[in-house]
Amino acid sequence: MNTLDDFKNGKVLLIDKPLEWTSFQVVNKLRWHIRKQFNIKKIKVGHAGTLDPLATGLLIICTGKETKNIETYQGQIKEYTGTFVLGTTTPSYDLETEVDQTFPTEHITDELIHETTKQFLGKIQQKPPIFSAIKKDGKRLYELARQGKTTEIKARTVEITEFEITKIEMPFVEFRVVCSKGTYIRSLAHDFGVALNSGAHLSVLRRTKIGEYSVNNAQSIEEFVQTLQSTE
Repeated sequence: MNTLDDFKNGKVLLIDKPLEWTSFQVVNKLRWHIRKQFNIKKIKVGHAGTLDPLATGLLIICTGKETKNIETYQGQIKEYTGTFVLGTTTPSYDLETEVDQTFPTEHITDELIHETTKQFLGKIQQKPPIFSAIKKDGKRLYELARQGKTTEIKARTVEITEFEITKIEMPFVEFRVVCSKGTYIRSLAHDFGVALNSGAHLSVLRRTKIGEYSVNNAQSIEEFVQTLQSTE
């Protein structure tokens, strides 16, 4: 049973983020329901690591005093599963934007796909997508990108500890990746296409783990609300 004191003293909520929701929308929804349930004006609620609207999966939400520990959760390694589409690219590296280029895929074999994953293991240099929430000169990159402005983005060091191909059904390639904080799976999709002498973009993404926390133990937003409303 959850009391107001529980939420104020700090809770860690595991939420399975639905498709097309922003991480902030999830936080706002949960905060609204907690305030309504306990008839209070404010309570601290925050998330530990953004998920793109087109991604689903594990979102760690902290309440009350636990919001001070958000950076600790953000810094933990993450696991993702998803799908690359080979042979086409998009400006956002995912389905947010339309396909802009097409590339040959006839030369790509299953063996080549599996072999190419090795290039991305360990510490690598990665450029974030131009459609990302990173700030430059006080503006988020996606805002500049939508205005058609080109921006020079610096590469950053990220670490990929596992990169497994789980299914190949051309042009779709399903994968599982374990990586450090700050890794963009959209950028990995794009760079993977380049490494195959072709192109690629991300069509499906699901975050399955953050540190020792698993999406298997997460609640949907609706389940959280039902549990909350059953609190006396």
